[in-house]
Amino acid sequence: MKNKITAEEEPRGRLLAVAGGVAIAYAITCAAFIAYAALLTYTNLTEEKAPLVVTLVSLFSVITAGFDAARGARRRGWLWGLIAGALYAAALTLLGVWLGRGGAFDARSLSLFALCLAGGGLGGVIGINRGK
Repeated sequence: MKNKITAEEEPRGRLLAVAGGVAIAYAITCAAFIAYAALLTYTNLTEEKAPLVVTLVSLFSVITAGFDAARGARRRGWLWGLIAGALYAAALTLLGVWLGRGGAFDARSLSLFALCLAGGGLGGVIGINRGK
């Protein structure tokens, strides 16, 4: 039998679930990017599809983060997923700034941030409904 989080423990447990979801999302992202880099290195694939791959991998990862963050929550799955998406996007943006890949508020990073919020919210809706 699965242990349910009590009402007093829920915010703390949800924050841990959000952190776990984001960690899993980054593990998926890293594995997918390493696989894509290997394909670029050892095949005739070109880098012209890289922006599409980054977008699709990020979307899949953030939906997973939202799903994980909201699974088992009593309510507001969309909000927990949104929070997971925001944390994923914020960390990705900060990493890009740290690596010197452009400004934090250019059009690409803002659209990726919006995509992460939407994907996280969608994952949260799926996660809370799947967890019941």
